[in-house]
Order: sequence, then structure tokens, then C-alpha cells
Amino acid sequence: MTRDLRTARTGAVLTFLLAGLMCGSMTVRIPALSDKLGLSEGSVGVILLVWGLGALVTMQSMRGVMTRFGSRSILRVGAPLCAAALTLMAFAPTFPTLLVAAGLFGMAFGAVDIAMNAQGSTVERAYGRPLMNGMHAGWCVGAISAGLLGTAAIAAGLSFTAHLTLIALLSLPLLIAISRTYLPDPVVADGHETGARRRRMPPVVYLLGVIAFCAFMVEGTVADWNGLYLRNVLGAPEAVAALGYPIFEAGMLLGRLTGDRVRARFGARGMIITSGLATAATFSVVITASTALVAISAMLFVGVAVATVSPMAMSLAGDAVDNPGPAIAQTGAMGYAGLLLGPVIIGFLSDVATLGTALGIAVVLGVLIALVARFLPRRGAASAPAGSSEREFSMAA
Repeated sequence: MTRDLRTARTGAVLTFLLAGLMCGSMTVRIPALSDKLGLSEGSVGVILLVWGLGALVTMQSMRGVMTRFGSRSILRVGAPLCAAALTLMAFAPTFPTLLVAAGLFGMAFGAVDIAMNAQGSTVERAYGRPLMNGMHAGWCVGAISAGLLGTAAIAAGLSFTAHLTLIALLSLPLLIAISRTYLPDPVVADGHETGARRRRMPPVVYLLGVIAFCAFMVEGTVADWNGLYLRNVLGAPEAVAALGYPIFEAGMLLGRLTGDRVRARFGARGMIITSGLATAATFSVVITASTALVAISAMLFVGVAVATVSPMAMSLAGDAVDNPGPAIAQTGAMGYAGLLLGPVIIGFLSDVATLGTALGIAVVLGVLIALVARFLPRRGAASAPAGSSEREFSMAA
């Protein structure tokens, strides 16, 4: 294993970590942002929606961009822009300017999210063994660090503006330095390949997009609704209810740190099926728990269960074609739609029925992950990444 390859792997993990740190820092200081500009809950919701739509719009357009420029070039531009856009959010003086800054931050993040997964797939191929779960563990570390640093910033009396500016100033030079470690995307061997064939994706990519949609929707459901469920339905104090999400993230981190070894031993297809069923089973415990302590404890196991699904979906999508970027862009865009739409659907269902009933959709999503995964090709999905060709996946399907 060459030194350059080990450096590229470290650079990819650090990119995930810093992306998680920047996004998590924005999220953890939303109350301070609300106080700074005197925003209502509805206005905060609009800001988050604009951020999410900006990311989704960029993700939907990334297939062609990834084909033309590759993940290395996009990360070298997009990652510093993320830090710059975070600074714009920090200094936005009015609600309209904040909306613009949130949209720009979302668009930059959308490009970075797809590109860093494509870069992860490129590094994974070069290694010839599963690595994507470990890279996504970097995101978990960044998100957890954002929470810890946010708590420290609040205790120190740092304003929303000062906190986000410091995070951006910390991230920017690191992202520029890391950019030298990125590998170029694989070059498609057949130079005479037609434009129509380059644009066409094998069916497995869309199956993986459905799996990613379900997994991201579960993650979004936990992130946005578990606190209200613990407080309003199970009667937990607010301080206790706030523990649900970090415990879920801790479970995600644990699952992702061990996921690559488990995948190498048992294969991705069977692992996704098992993860889907485990997600359904553990979330069933959450929504049937009689006490907050039981529900919070179950959140840890929900995190372990669902943690590896989206990284494996991205990895398999990248391995389904010669150039991983466009396939990961397609799967990532479908997956992120679940993260964006999930909390909205839960809110609608909770108005029609109850919040506890609405959260039952996460159980359904876990079962759906397992069912869709049964249609994945056995040979391609079960093997370690080794640059499988599009033809091999199409034949196996």
C-alpha cells in the first residue's frame, strides 16, 4: 500500500469530518440564530427548507458535472465555498439575506456531499476493500464534535456569529490543505462510448437510490422528531429528551467503525437486508416503550442498525459503473430527498393521527430497505469493491 493511497484515505475521512462539523455547528446554534434575528419557529423552518432545497437542487444536477469535472476538482472548489457560505450565514444581518446565505450554503454542501462520496468510492476502489463506512464514521465524529463544541461555545458566551465564524476559519485552511490528497476519478476505458450510454444508469443504481432514500428518511426522522417524542409523548424532561439524538449518533458511529469489517466478511447485500430488519425491530422498541429511558436506550441500537445502509448504498452505486461520480450523484440525490421529505411527512401524519403513530413509518422504512435489498445482484453487491464494471452489474441483475 503506497503512502499516497494512505494519505488519500486520510484526506477523504477528514473531508467527511469537516463537513459534519460545519453542518452540525449550524444546526446546534439554531436557537441562538433565532434569538439574534428574532425569528419565529416558522421562519427557522423556512431557513432549513431553503438550505435543504439548495442542497437537493445541486445534487440533482451533479451527474453531468461529476462526469465532466470529477470529484477531486469539485471538492477543491466546493469545500472552501462551504466554509465561505457558513461565514455568510454567520454575518447575515436580516432574514432575507440569511435565506440567500442558507441557500448558498445548501448548494455548496450538496456538491461537496456527492463529491466526497465519489472520492471515497475512488479511494475504496484503489484499496480493493470496503472503506466507505469508515469514511462516514468521520461524518459522525464531526457531528458529535459540533455538539460538544457548541455546548462549550454556549457556556463561554460566544455569539452565533462568533461561533460559526471560528468554525469556518478553522475549516477553510484545513480543507485547502486536504485538497492536495484527493485522487483523480477513474478514467472510463472505452473512449468511443456514446453520450447516451454515459448518461444511462444500470437499474441497480436506482434500487440503491430507493434504499438510500429509506435510510436517510429514518435518520432525518430521528434527528428532527425524537426529542419532541421523548418530551411530549413519554414525558421526559427537556434535558433528558435532548440525549436521544447524540445517543443515536453514537450508535451510528459504532456501526460505521465496525461496518467495513462486517461487510468484508458477510457481504453487502445480506448486511443491508439484516440492517433493514434490525432498524425495524429496534425502532419498534422506541415507539412501544413505556418510559423515556427504554426509548433512549433503544436509540443507540437504531443508530447501530441503520448506520451502514447509506454508506453501502453509495459504495455499491460507485462500483456499479466505471466512473463512480455520476452513479453516486444519482443515488445521493434520491437518498437526500428522503432526508428532506421525511420530517415533513412525519409532521403531516402526526397532525392526522399522533406523533407516536407517525413515527411508525420508520419501522415500515426498515422493512422496505430489507425487501428492496433482496433485488440487489448477489455477485456485485456481495463482493468487496474492486472496480466492478457496469456490464458485470447489469448481467448480475
